[in-house]
Amino acid sequence: MHKNAILYGQLTNGLQKKTLETLSRILMDYCKVYPVCLEYDSTADYTAYRCFYIGTKVSNPYIAQNSNVLLSAPESYHICVKDDRVIIEGFDDAGVLYGCIDFYNKYITRYEYASEADDVLAHTWHNIFADKLPDFEHTSAPTVSNRGIWTWGHVIYDFRGFIDHMVKLKMNTLIIWNDFVPVNAGEMIQYAHNCGVKVILGFAWGWDTHCKDLSLKTLDGQTEKIFSKFKKEFAGLDIDGIYFQSITEVKTEYMEGILVADAVTDFVNRTAKLFFEVNPELELQFGLHATSVKNRLDVIKRVDPRIRIVWEDCGAIPFSYFPHIVENFDETKAFAKQAAALRGADDKFGAVTKGFTKLSWTKFEHLTGPIFLGTSPDSVQRDKIIERQKVWKYFQAYWLKNGAKALEIIKAMADAKDGDLYITALVEDGMFEKNLMYPVALYSEMLWDCNADFQDLMSEVALRSDVVFA
Repeated sequence: MHKNAILYGQLTNGLQKKTLETLSRILMDYCKVYPVCLEYDSTADYTAYRCFYIGTKVSNPYIAQNSNVLLSAPESYHICVKDDRVIIEGFDDAGVLYGCIDFYNKYITRYEYASEADDVLAHTWHNIFADKLPDFEHTSAPTVSNRGIWTWGHVIYDFRGFIDHMVKLKMNTLIIWNDFVPVNAGEMIQYAHNCGVKVILGFAWGWDTHCKDLSLKTLDGQTEKIFSKFKKEFAGLDIDGIYFQSITEVKTEYMEGILVADAVTDFVNRTAKLFFEVNPELELQFGLHATSVKNRLDVIKRVDPRIRIVWEDCGAIPFSYFPHIVENFDETKAFAKQAAALRGADDKFGAVTKGFTKLSWTKFEHLTGPIFLGTSPDSVQRDKIIERQKVWKYFQAYWLKNGAKALEIIKAMADAKDGDLYITALVEDGMFEKNLMYPVALYSEMLWDCNADFQDLMSEVALRSDVVFA
C-alpha cells in the first residue's frame, strides 16, 4: 500500500479546516486510506507519498505554481488525477470543499467497483488506492448559487449532523423557522459558517400559522412590533439574512373585501423600510405563497427590489408536498418561469420547493419559549428514524418516477436568472441529520447541475455509500 499525504496551504479559517477534515474522512471511511495531513512546504521531499494537493491558488503555493486552470465562478472546482497525483483546486475555499466531496462522488465511485474485465459476481468492491490511480479530470460549478434546506428549527434533532449532511450534498444555505430564537443560535451559526453554510432565520410578520384568523385592517400596528422583535432577538446574531412570511398562505385573493396582494405588498414594503434604514445590505427574504397572489403578479411586482421574493406552493412537483402530483405540470413550469423573471433577470428571486418529509400538523404545538436547538437525546432520534422510514419509501418512489420533471422546472428558473438564485427544499422531521436519503441527495445534485442528464444523476447518486435507500 502507498503512503498518502494531503498537502494543504496555511489554514486560516474554519472552512479550510473543515475541508481538510472532509477529505481525510473520505479517504479513511470509503477507501481505508489513512493519510497524513501536512502543510505544503516547497523545500520538502514528498517522493515517498502519493500526494493530494488541495487549496486555491492563493492558499496553496503548489497549486499556484502548477495549475493553469482558470476558475471564474464562485464555488467552482477542478479535480485532476494524473501520474498518481491528485490536485483539487477551488476558485475559493468553498470550491475546494466541494471539489473534495466530488472527488468521492465523481471519481472514487466511478472506479471502486468491478470493471468490465472483472468477474462482477466475485468482485463487488475494489480499493483503487491499492494501485496506481486512474487518470481523471473534471471541472464543475453550481448552476444554482444558493442551495439548501428550509425547516422548522425544533425538528432539527442534531444540528451538527444536519449541517454536516448539508455539506456532503454541497448545500450552502439553511433557512430555519422558529417560534423563538434558539438559546444556542450563536453556536449553531458559527458551526454552519465553518462548514460554508449560510444561516437565515425566519419569523412571522403579522401572523403565526393561521392567516385566515388575521384581520388585514390591523396590519398598520404590526410594523413597529416586528422591527422591535428583530432588534431585540436577531440583530446581535451573526446571521446571513432574515426570512419572513406574511398573510399569503390562503387560497383566496380577497380577505375582508381587501385584495391580499395589495395589502401584503404595502405592508411588507413599509416594514422592510425600517430594516433597510438600519442595514441597507440586509438579505431580507419574503416567503410568498402563490395560492393567494398568482393572478396578481402586477401588484407583487411592486415589492421593494431589495427584498428577495421566495416563492412556494406554485403547483405540481417540485412545489407540491406530494411528489406524485404532476397534473398541471406545464402550468407550474410556466408560472415558475414567469415568477423568476418578474422583476428582471437580475432580480432577487428564490423558491422553496417541497416533496419531502414535513412535520405533522396534527401533532404540531407552538413552542412556549426558546430551546436548545438540535440537541435531542439519541433515543429520541432512534425512535424518529423508525417512525419516518415508511414514509420515505413513498417519497423515494415518486422522485424516481417524477424527478425529471422537477429538474426541468429548476432549470427553467435558473435559465431565467442572472446568477443570484436561492432554491431551498423543505426537508423537515425526516432525520436528515442521521440518514442521507436518496431523494434528497438526488435533488441536491439537480441544484448543483440542473443541466445534467437525469438518468446520469440517478445512477451516480445511487453508487454513493453515504446515500440511504428506504
